[in-house]
Amino acid sequence: MSKRIEFQTGPDRYRHWRIAYDGPVATLFMDVDENGGLFEGYQLKLNSYDLGVDIELADIVQRMRFEHPEIGAVVMRSAKEKVFCAGANIRMLGGAAHAHKVNFCKFTNETRNTFEAAGEESGQHYIAAVKGACAGGGYELALACDHIIMTDDGSTSVALPEVPLLAVLPGTGGLTRVTDKRKVRRDLADVFCSVEEGVKGKRAQEWRLVDEVVPNSKFEETIAARAAEFAAKNPNKDARGIVLEPLQRSIGEDGSLTYSLVEVQVERDKRLATITLNGPRDEAPANTAELHAQGSHSWILRLARELDDAILQLRLNELELGVVVFRSQGAADRVAAHEKLLFDNRETDWLSREILLYWKRVLKRIDLTSRSLVALIENGSCFAGILAEILFAVDRSYMMEGDFEGDNRPVASITLTQANFGPFPMSNGLTRLQTRFLGEPEKVGEAEAEIGEALEAHDASRLGLVTFAFDDIDWEDEIRIFLEERASFSPDAMTGMEANLRFAGPETMETRIFGRLTAWQNWIFQRPNAVGEAGALQRYGTGQRGEFDMRRV
Repeated sequence: MSKRIEFQTGPDRYRHWRIAYDGPVATLFMDVDENGGLFEGYQLKLNSYDLGVDIELADIVQRMRFEHPEIGAVVMRSAKEKVFCAGANIRMLGGAAHAHKVNFCKFTNETRNTFEAAGEESGQHYIAAVKGACAGGGYELALACDHIIMTDDGSTSVALPEVPLLAVLPGTGGLTRVTDKRKVRRDLADVFCSVEEGVKGKRAQEWRLVDEVVPNSKFEETIAARAAEFAAKNPNKDARGIVLEPLQRSIGEDGSLTYSLVEVQVERDKRLATITLNGPRDEAPANTAELHAQGSHSWILRLARELDDAILQLRLNELELGVVVFRSQGAADRVAAHEKLLFDNRETDWLSREILLYWKRVLKRIDLTSRSLVALIENGSCFAGILAEILFAVDRSYMMEGDFEGDNRPVASITLTQANFGPFPMSNGLTRLQTRFLGEPEKVGEAEAEIGEALEAHDASRLGLVTFAFDDIDWEDEIRIFLEERASFSPDAMTGMEANLRFAGPETMETRIFGRLTAWQNWIFQRPNAVGEAGALQRYGTGQRGEFDMRRV
């Protein structure tokens, strides 16, 4: 699977989904093209899916929030007879490289989180209309919806058969959402996750696996009624969306990426990628009318989209680049002005609010990226507000201290804004500064008292906002030594260490999914009981059961 994976798509290129709009309700039909797999060697039968299907779904959810804010209910259903969705394609999983399987599960989890949060955050509620077999990742699609309606036709069922059938876990948060979100009783959840055939009818409702079970004759009527109820809650009924124009991006021969505002330099011999974020060239829009007129070309939305794509490109297409460095260049006061417009209007303007919510997702994407992350706060940088959040997302940060010979750029500084004190929580429910200062909560208050100040190295160090600050004499050597050392460590050990250290504090459904569940699935994907020659994934469909090493370890 060496083919480069592309994350940019659009309605004119969808192969697996169709959308119908009816006033405030959209119906999203899953109609997977079985010959439209991302790679060769498998067919996507029975609405099973691979990463390509999920890339389209992620694009649909994103466009729904930006291009169709008037939509208050999205009904997710199958366009095929007798099957809702058979889940992740088993042949794909059986043949995929380990890294692809893990990254696939992570991306699908992030996509589920996006439409799971759309109801509470954006007034767009997703309803699963389940008719036919709904198994594995198919049920996980339904689990991420706000409401699940299932027809009682004698054959429709919901199931998480991965453990008995494939010797792996429901990798898109299924186990966690069953217990934490749907609050299924633990013993009943144990039964449910142990039977291949799943659960049907009234029992599914009694066990809290679905919200409603209705006769086939009332299925369409019930779907329409629930969609109308949810759509009525949307505060953006009269809003007019903006068009998410295609990103402009070029790829160099060495794999470097150049966008309009983001540059990714690739140094394969050093196992290093450097992401440079460019601040705004123009003043902030004067008002929300101007922001809407700029649409997806506004600096603050364009930067988020380009950074999001760059992170995904590195995750899936550059597996051996173990260290990612973040830099920025530009005017910090302009960054702060652009974000201020959004914060000043987020209660009354849907687009301002939606852009901030998108940044929340992008920052979480950075948190969850399995690479060593480092930030360099150099002269001329513009780490202010939202961009300063990146400094608190990375594993280490280094800051230039004082004047540097021959460098006439403004002295390195960090500017904190309201963006750093609440709007962008991590998966643990805390801000990045609260997580950073878990043992010294008073430090958050000290930092908040400095909002709006251009904090140079001395003050940034005093406040604990950077790891180290170096002057002109030491800067280059210290950075070089660190990057060389970091790139030489075991990637497996680094992934485990970083994931543990990044999420201090409370455990939430998200941290359980991305930390505990993903870690176990990562491990299980390497075990012979699942992926060995006689493992369940390899023997699926042959009529032979997997042969298991029965020792518990």
